[in-house]
Formats: sequence, structure tokens, C-alpha cells
Amino acid sequence: MLILGIIVFGMLVGWLGQVVLGMGTRPNAQSLIAGLVGSFVGGTLGSLISGEGLEPRPSGLIGSFVGAVIVLLIWRAIDSRTSK
Repeated sequence: MLILGIIVFGMLVGWLGQVVLGMGTRPNAQSLIAGLVGSFVGGTLGSLISGEGLEPRPSGLIGSFVGAVIVLLIWRAIDSRTSK
């Protein structure tokens, strides 16, 4: 059940990142991957930097969103370079 919750949360965070960056409103594989990677990296770093440990806290949730946005920005930069 925890894995399913992580996947759903990752998709939600990835979708929110896509919406904020103006990349569309339909969730896709890119939003899932960006959400999962961003949640793992950003959420873990946010929680550890704030000193709250690995418990689900607001700093980890905010870090997850920021991480997903960063992953999407990197992905978009790589896509724009390869399409030229």
C-alpha cells in the first residue's frame, strides 16, 4: 500500500510541476517520472536539511514539489537541445 501511495503522490507532484511550468494539464509518463525522482531527491533533501528526519513533514512535501519542478526543467532543457 505504501508503494501505491508513493506512486500516486509522485504523479500528483509531477502533474503540479507540469501545470506550474505551463507544460500542459494532462498527466503523462514524463510527469510520473519527474514526480517520483523529484519527490525522492527533493523530499529527502528537504526533510534532512530542515532536521525533521525522514518522516512525512511539510518541508519534505515542499521539497518534493521543488525537486519535481527542477527535474522537469532539466528534462525540458535536454529535449530542446536534442530537437535542434
